[in-house]
Amino acid sequence: MKLYTVADEKRTLVCRETAPGTLQVLPYATMNDLLTDDPAHRETILAQQAGETLALAEVRVLAPIPAPRQDVICLGMNYQKHKTEAEQFNADAFTREKGSAVYFSKRATHCPGPGDPIPGHFDLVDSLDYETELAVVLGKDAKHVREEDAYDYVFGYTIVNDVSARNLQTGHKQWYFGKGLDGFTPMGPCLVTRDAFAQPPAQAIRTWINGELRQDAVTDELIFSISHVIAELSQGMTLQAGTVIATGTPAGVGMGFDPPKFLKAGDVVRCEIAGIGVLENTVE
Repeated sequence: MKLYTVADEKRTLVCRETAPGTLQVLPYATMNDLLTDDPAHRETILAQQAGETLALAEVRVLAPIPAPRQDVICLGMNYQKHKTEAEQFNADAFTREKGSAVYFSKRATHCPGPGDPIPGHFDLVDSLDYETELAVVLGKDAKHVREEDAYDYVFGYTIVNDVSARNLQTGHKQWYFGKGLDGFTPMGPCLVTRDAFAQPPAQAIRTWINGELRQDAVTDELIFSISHVIAELSQGMTLQAGTVIATGTPAGVGMGFDPPKFLKAGDVVRCEIAGIGVLENTVE
């Protein structure tokens, strides 16, 4: 099932797609309300057939979760080839101990949706980069989760572009500032429920910049799996319903080229994951 947050002239609505291009309005004010609802009640709501319908083509598609309840949790260097290209770009900033996942958080007070601009912040940034990622969204609180039970806590998946300012990321010796500037977490186009995919999802993940294919991989090539991440993090912290976990990006980011291919104003970034759709934004 595909779930959307959309806007018409007067309202912001949470909808499910009942047929290609047809949406049914759900009785939730925001996607956060849906994600934090009692799972049994939510399942009943999602199964209902009656309700106002809209044409997808006639509304504006927003990020599925325009304002996450908390910072997005991210995995760094979680595809082997990307880990290698990052270490080659700046060994001091990106080399990490083997055997341990790299976690960081990403400030995401507002997530741009499909078609929204990516602010370049070029007064601060001289090395703007893109990272298409499969994002996991939790549908209930997770604490002390066993790895074999981890997918029971996953509600669904979406696409996140982990936009990054490499000069800030490497210069400050931590990633929060360089990853968390306003508008640096485009998300969308929809939230796809877990049952749409095998677990773990093995979906094609690709990025085009101005029509040039840059990233091309499969989402099950992670060094640290989704189940490992949920289990590990939940041992020491409660992962609340609505938590978004960006699972890392494949090789092919701008800093991986020689010379680097960083983004500039006017560049069109097209992020795609099979089964979820396309998230396309233009840098301004």
